[in-house]
Amino acid sequence: MRAVVQRVTEARVEVAGGPVGEIGAGLLVLIGVAHEDTDSDAQYLVDKIANLRIFDDSEGKMNRSLLETHGSMLVVSQFTLYGDVRRGRRPSYSDAAEPERANELYEHFVERVKAIGIHVETGVFQAMMRVSLTNDGPVTILLDSKKAF
Repeated sequence: MRAVVQRVTEARVEVAGGPVGEIGAGLLVLIGVAHEDTDSDAQYLVDKIANLRIFDDSEGKMNRSLLETHGSMLVVSQFTLYGDVRRGRRPSYSDAAEPERANELYEHFVERVKAIGIHVETGVFQAMMRVSLTNDGPVTILLDSKKAF
């Protein structure tokens, strides 16, 4: 699984012109699922993201996690994180999981985040979404569960 994690002061996702998820301070997480991903890939990303020390402490150093700051998470599915543009100019998404499996792992990720006490908002799987955010820092981290070990 891949994730783009952005520290935000606010983020919002809209479908068909209306809001479906919105947070204040916290993390916007874009999630992509590959064919071979499993529950353990989702759990790895949950643990890593929830504990990333990318929020400022009292001295202004990035030394606190989302769990410590009691921030929220907006999770949005994004199969285009598996877009491969090495050949030609049109991305290939052959590494992205089929929608049914991708949705299962996306939902599993969301449930695991909720289980550790983080407030979670989401987009709508497979919908055309408009995502807006105010990146704080800016701080943007790329994670890939296959590059973890």
